[in-house]
Amino acid sequence: MFGFVEIYYLGHSAFRIKGKSSVVITDPYDEKAGKFPKDQTANLLTISHNHSDHNQAGLVKAGFVIDGPGEYEVGGVSVVGIPTWHDDQEGKERGINTIFVIEIDGLRIAHAGDLGHKLTREQLEDMGQVDVLLVPIGGVYTLDAKTAAEVVKQPDPWVVIPMHYQQPGLDSGIFGQLTGVEEFLKEMGKPGIQPIPKLTISSDRLPGEMQVVVLERK
Repeated sequence: MFGFVEIYYLGHSAFRIKGKSSVVITDPYDEKAGKFPKDQTANLLTISHNHSDHNQAGLVKAGFVIDGPGEYEVGGVSVVGIPTWHDDQEGKERGINTIFVIEIDGLRIAHAGDLGHKLTREQLEDMGQVDVLLVPIGGVYTLDAKTAAEVVKQPDPWVVIPMHYQQPGLDSGIFGQLTGVEEFLKEMGKPGIQPIPKLTISSDRLPGEMQVVVLERK
C-alpha cells in the first residue's frame, strides 16, 4: 500500500520512521552520543548491535524489539535483518552488526547500523531493492566518508541519509575523531547540502535520480 512516510533524525544512528499506522525507531543511544529525545514511543524498535550508543531500548516505549538477523512482520511492517560486521576484519575488532531493511507502507528503508565494510554479493541479494539508505559515514568505528560513498553505490538507493558523524552533543573523548557530514557530501559530489527537519517520501513518488538528504537532529 502506498502512503507517505516521514523520517526524522533523532541523532547519532537513531531515526523515527512514521508510516500511516506504525512507527519504527532505530538505535536509541546513551549520553555518550548526546541527549536522546524524551517520551519516544514506537510500534517497533530495531537495535543494530549491542553497544551502548545504539542499544538503549529502555529509552523507547516500544511494542516489539528486534535486535538481530531474521525475518519479522510487526503491525504491517516487514523487517529483514541481515548479518554484517562492525569492522572490515569480519568482526575481529568490534563484533557483529545487523542491517535492517524495513518495509513500511510500500517504502523500503535500509538502516545500516555501524557497518564497517563493503557489502558482499550475498548481503546485497538479501537486502533486495532499497529506496532509502541510512548509512554511517564518520569513520573510526564505521565506514569513513570515502568508503561510505562506495557502499552507497552497491544497493543504489533513490535517497541516501548520512548518520553517525561528528556533531554537537557527542562525547569528544570517544567520538572526537569522527568526521563531519561535509566530507561525505564532497565524496558524493554534493557539497553544501542544507539540513531539513524531516523527509516526507512515498514509494510511488521517488526522485528521478539519487538524492542525498541531511536531516536536522530532532
